[in-house]
Amino acid sequence: MKLTTRGRYGLRAMIDLAVHDSEGAVSAQSIAERQDLSERYLEQLIRAMKKAGLVESIRGAGGGFRLARPADQISVGDVLRALEGSIDAVSCPAITIEGMKDTTGRNGQGEDQNDTAITKELIEKFDLDQFALARSGCEGADWCVTKYVWKRINDAIAQAVDSIMLDQLVRESRTLLAEKGETTPPSLC
Repeated sequence: MKLTTRGRYGLRAMIDLAVHDSEGAVSAQSIAERQDLSERYLEQLIRAMKKAGLVESIRGAGGGFRLARPADQISVGDVLRALEGSIDAVSCPAITIEGMKDTTGRNGQGEDQNDTAITKELIEKFDLDQFALARSGCEGADWCVTKYVWKRINDAIAQAVDSIMLDQLVRESRTLLAEKGETTPPSLC
């Protein structure tokens, strides 16, 4: 998987918001200046993160943006998915078919027992394998063993980015600054 500038710059902006969270709302202009980003491009990124529920805007004097949730509840994976879409290294129809079999399609993390029951009922009623295969064009999904490799790679990426929270990156930033005897980061790369 190769991240675009959307993911890289968006993560920098989110870390910046988290670092300055105690100051209240932060203007897009101040983030753009600190991160050496185009303000117009940053505003596009913020819109996507706002739509994903990661950022909220504050109107009026002293307005700007702030995290919609505490930094310890926002993962790097949340940010990357909001900006990049899928973070899978490999897009494999056979993996998608397995995901369809996995309760709610949320990798077994259904939010509601009713969702899981409904999905299991649909799986039993319809042959989702055949439906997915017909739509994907992958006729070898039933016997393809490389899907296990791709799934493990995709799962490892998801586990890695989902286990790193913004508050951890803020602490790491402050530790690095303290080691250098500085109080303000030049910009986050």
